[in-house]
Amino acid sequence: MAAALSALNAKIRSHPVLNYVCSTHFWGPVSNFGIPVAAVLDTQKDPELISGRMTAALTLYSATFMRYSMAVTPRNYLLLGCHFVNSGAQLTQGYRYLKYWNYGGREATLEQRAKESLTASKLEGQELLADAKAGISNVEQKGKELIGEAKSKAVELKDKVVR
Repeated sequence: MAAALSALNAKIRSHPVLNYVCSTHFWGPVSNFGIPVAAVLDTQKDPELISGRMTAALTLYSATFMRYSMAVTPRNYLLLGCHFVNSGAQLTQGYRYLKYWNYGGREATLEQRAKESLTASKLEGQELLADAKAGISNVEQKGKELIGEAKSKAVELKDKVVR
């Protein structure tokens, strides 16, 4: 059994592509790609959720490992690509963080939300006013109908009393 596994391993390792796929030079960056994928997806989220310290740490981490990927032998271009994408995403997040917290982005966002809320409140108020006017109109119409019915009943009763 051990001989068969040894022969299979030798067969796999003899092919350059399969040898690469079975190495840590491949699986390390592949498993590490979750970080840049998450970072890229986070660029669509609210900047209030961004942690400045974590963004700085991940930027330094990626810069360090980009350098490391070129320092090892053989050079690990997959690791370089992984950390290059992550560095770009983290720098984008860092820009968004600074813009939101330090350069008026938060105030602009709050102002925009307040305007949207005011507009929604005005529309709701106009709808309520229209509903109230329609209700008043219905009450007036119903009142006129009841007055008409009362007059006709009064005329009937008068005719009965006169007879």
